[in-house]
Amino acid sequence: MTTFTVWKYDDAGGAHRAEQTLKQAESEGLVEIVDHAVLTWEPGADKPELHHEHDSKKKGAAWGGLWGLLGGALFAIPVAGAAIGIGIGALAKASEGTGISKEDLERIQDEVTPGTSALFLVTDHANLDRLGERFQAHDSTLLSTNLTEAERDTLLETFGGG
Repeated sequence: MTTFTVWKYDDAGGAHRAEQTLKQAESEGLVEIVDHAVLTWEPGADKPELHHEHDSKKKGAAWGGLWGLLGGALFAIPVAGAAIGIGIGALAKASEGTGISKEDLERIQDEVTPGTSALFLVTDHANLDRLGERFQAHDSTLLSTNLTEAERDTLLETFGGG
């Protein structure tokens, strides 16, 4: 099963530490990473930084589009008034059918704040319970997960390069 998960950490370095745990879990066969990105938001910074290493060299640009949409565009949206609803609505439309809902986007935007970080994952064949146990050691909060087969296909077709 393909999953889209977002793990939020209460400090700016938490997602980078969890990324190392993720890579170890992959080497042990606990998860297959389709692609991932780390978003860090240092205390006092105006906006977060998105870090993306291409897990799949031939599909890296397409996944970069997803991470840019979720990381860059989500947090570049003005945080005042009606502009929030318009911006989230546009992002929800762009990710329509992928299993990433407007509510997911709103929750990510609300919970990832200065001084925190997030690990965005698309995985296959993951034991999310065991992976979650490992991430809990890093004080994580699971913000979003699970895709239907149709959502998986749309996500992979839209951002996975076919």
